[in-house]
Amino acid sequence: MNRKLIGVIIASALIAPSVNAVEVYDDGKNNLTIGGFIDARIIHTQGQTEIVNGASRISFDFSRKLKDQWSALALLEWGVNPVGSSDIIYNNRFESIQDKFLYNRLGYVGIAHEKYGQVTIGKQWGAWYDVVYSTNYSLVWDGNAAGVYTYNKDDGAINGTGRGDKLLQYRNTFGDFSIATQVQFKNNDFYTCDIEAISEAACQTLWENGSDLAQQVEFNSTYGAAVTYSVSDDLKLSAGFNRGELTVNYAAGRIQSVNDFIYGAGVTWGNFNNDGLYFAANINKNENHDTDNLGRLIKDAIGVESLLSYKFDNDIRTFIAYNVYDAGTDYVIQPNFNADPNDNFKRQFTVLGFHYLFDEDTIFYIEARKDFSDFSSADKEQEYQMGLSEDDGIAFGFHYTL
Repeated sequence: MNRKLIGVIIASALIAPSVNAVEVYDDGKNNLTIGGFIDARIIHTQGQTEIVNGASRISFDFSRKLKDQWSALALLEWGVNPVGSSDIIYNNRFESIQDKFLYNRLGYVGIAHEKYGQVTIGKQWGAWYDVVYSTNYSLVWDGNAAGVYTYNKDDGAINGTGRGDKLLQYRNTFGDFSIATQVQFKNNDFYTCDIEAISEAACQTLWENGSDLAQQVEFNSTYGAAVTYSVSDDLKLSAGFNRGELTVNYAAGRIQSVNDFIYGAGVTWGNFNNDGLYFAANINKNENHDTDNLGRLIKDAIGVESLLSYKFDNDIRTFIAYNVYDAGTDYVIQPNFNADPNDNFKRQFTVLGFHYLFDEDTIFYIEARKDFSDFSSADKEQEYQMGLSEDDGIAFGFHYTL
């Protein structure tokens, strides 16, 4: 199996930062590698200091040689919580607050060919992640401005921009261009209510009883694509989009359809793991793609993520990241009875990082976040609740790659 085909087979797995793999079995036809990492940290934010999990995971990557240069592949990845449950909520990946010891992150199966590309089916990184992943190297505070971890910092499963559920995906490389296209076949119905702290079952009951405070939401299939152009060994340009549709059914009989749409572009210079300078940035425009910190759907917003890093030859890496997700005022779809039409939503923060690499797979790190968000509202309690998960913070920990 040549190097190009190996690259095609594991492309979607290795797009995620900080992933490594160790070969444990190879009989000339079947191959198995095990990868992942364990990350534990002490974090101080929101007036609390606690030990928390850092999105630790373990993965099993399978491949099998078939005839005529075809290969079969499969990947299973589970999130692992090595430190026990934690109630603290901070601006990081959703998995960092999981209280289960083992939970699903990725799982797909497919076939690959050096010329014809790769087709996979299952839960996998979406094509949109190709556009924006290069700013996602902070170990503690992910961006949350690139439209990946949607619906209040979830994993992007619903609309397929992060670790998308039920994806059919095609990838291939043509010279200096790499492409990814996908469709998400699914049918999700759920209920929302303009009432704080209500269960979905109670909300469904209100909708069935004709309450003006309740809505039924249908979120069906999505589709998206991305392209990356390697201008040189250091410079890469990317662009892509993702689109779906929400249908909102109101108890009074009115039906409202809105598009979940995001598009944008990114630029990357260098390699984050190599000595020297690394820079990455991306920008996106999105509509009905994410929620504010109270769970209300945002009509439209602009997101920008950027990261500048320098790795010295003494095994020290420093970086600074700046991220902003600006929806402005009047961003909540109406009717929403607890929404002030002058509410402002602007998630904005900077992260400073210091990593010491004992070796490339064993890292001690310190990262600090300074928040500049603006969630101004005439409702001061609502303003306070909006800002709770966007606080300043500092964390240090160990990142051990398997």
